[in-house]
Amino acid sequence: MTSRAHLILVIAIALVIGIGVHLQNRGGDDKVIDPAAASILALRLPDHAGVIQSVAQWRSKIIIANYWATWCPPCRKEIPDFVALSHDFAGDPVQIVGISIDDADKVQAFRDEYAIPYPLLIASEQVLKETYKFGNTAKALPFTVIIDRRGTVRHIKVGLATRDEIGGKVRALLNETN
Repeated sequence: MTSRAHLILVIAIALVIGIGVHLQNRGGDDKVIDPAAASILALRLPDHAGVIQSVAQWRSKIIIANYWATWCPPCRKEIPDFVALSHDFAGDPVQIVGISIDDADKVQAFRDEYAIPYPLLIASEQVLKETYKFGNTAKALPFTVIIDRRGTVRHIKVGLATRDEIGGKVRALLNETN
């Protein structure tokens, strides 16, 4: 199988999972959290300063979980868009969380260089393996998951995400909750 065909297969699987989860959980109990989202919300990881942070602390917000690394060229390219998004949604119930597969010192230097205002958590490659359940079988970076305020995975992106793409998804979710 070519790498292009493999990528298309991974994206198709991720879309099917996302649509299935959405259809299964729409209109239900607001306390219901889908299993895929629960795996992200259960993460307790050190931040760039070494302080353990729980992703669940942002449970009442739309969470944009962006898996990335400082050595990943597409990740480096998309970070300015995530920085801009954090400013775009500063007054809204939206939280970007960077989950870096990297060393804390490299993440801290990168955070300073790019003036990243959102939390950056340090994860192992084992945490990246958890993204298999979203269809990310290649452990590709960057990888982004958007979880709505009800705890449902609403969007999965394998590869480079843009400000317009993610911003549009988040605005749609904000309109749903108003």
